[in-house]
Amino acid sequence: MVLATQTNPMADKLKLGAAALVLVAAGVGFYWFSATPLVVRVGIVLAGVIIAVAIGWTSDPGKQFYAYLQDAITETKKVVWPSRKETVQTTGVVVAFVIAMAVILWIVDASLGWFVNFLVRRES
Repeated sequence: MVLATQTNPMADKLKLGAAALVLVAAGVGFYWFSATPLVVRVGIVLAGVIIAVAIGWTSDPGKQFYAYLQDAITETKKVVWPSRKETVQTTGVVVAFVIAMAVILWIVDASLGWFVNFLVRRES
């Protein structure tokens, strides 16, 4: 989806740079205030992420990303998801196959181990 309005590319770069700086500042603040309770430090990080997303959202790439997310959600709603019965049946087939392969590989491994032991213990 192409947006009708194009903004100044330099302004977009500045907005994305400011958003990145806010994220870095939130990370630095988390460690800078190491003496404060963890709840406050996590709040600083969450506030920084929220502010950075808000700043990035106002840029043209942010608006395009938001439109992409809306399109992705719309397409996800069109998907025909399997029923519970189909999911359980498919899971059962996968589990049975894994068990069968485990048994086959165990038999091959045990046979090869027996064969190697037979060759090594052979005396001339």
